[in-house]
Amino acid sequence: MPISPAEGTAVRPEALFDVTDFAVGYGASTVIEHVNISVGRAELVAVIGSNGSGKSTLMKGLTGRAKVFAGRVVFDSEDVTAMRGDRLCRRGLGFVPQTKDVFATLSVEENLQMGGYLLDRKEIDERVEAVYEQFPALKPMAARTASRLSGGERKMLAMGRVLMLSPKILLLDEPTAGLSPDLARHLLHEQVPNLVASGVSVLLVEQKALDALRIADYGYVLVGGHVQLEGTGDVLLARPDIREVFLGSAAHDDTAPETPVHP
Repeated sequence: MPISPAEGTAVRPEALFDVTDFAVGYGASTVIEHVNISVGRAELVAVIGSNGSGKSTLMKGLTGRAKVFAGRVVFDSEDVTAMRGDRLCRRGLGFVPQTKDVFATLSVEENLQMGGYLLDRKEIDERVEAVYEQFPALKPMAARTASRLSGGERKMLAMGRVLMLSPKILLLDEPTAGLSPDLARHLLHEQVPNLVASGVSVLLVEQKALDALRIADYGYVLVGGHVQLEGTGDVLLARPDIREVFLGSAAHDDTAPETPVHP
């Protein structure tokens, strides 16, 4: 039951990433079905829902890591349904998974250089400096191995590594998982919006549902593998039933650290 324009849905930018009637799962079983989601150019879109709603399965399906049973994914006017992650990367889609997001034994700068593997030496050096401008805290740690970084520093590095190829869209899978409340707030309210302000589209799957909606241009609520609500972030936040009916306990306290359970 999507929110109608009369209830406050704004005119959205031209779609860069469009998911239509998507069904994804594992083996012979679907986890999500009939999902329709779009992300406009330089738009921040959040997908929220309680644990087990299908959020991570959606991300895996979009990035070639789960079985696609039906539907279509169009990215920048090209059908990329079920395309492998490396091919998506070459087309301008960046993905930051919740875990295994950096090379732990490599230094910060080596991680960034690995992220620019499609570039020549000069371009790599230029992009590394651009990432340091985006995340200034990384530069003093250039020689430090990733295994010695804090959770927040590691997540900055993961995003920076993906940004090395100047993606048109960035898919973030629960980026605040495991972070302290202060680091999570900084990431969601400063770092992610700054990326969008620079022109990158962002599709954010996030466990801190209310915080995600506060920064989102548009949001989707997944319930039991289906989109049950959609609308602008402020309209969804204003619904009196958004916590109890659609998110359950996941929405009650966005300041407390949570342990995510994946579908």
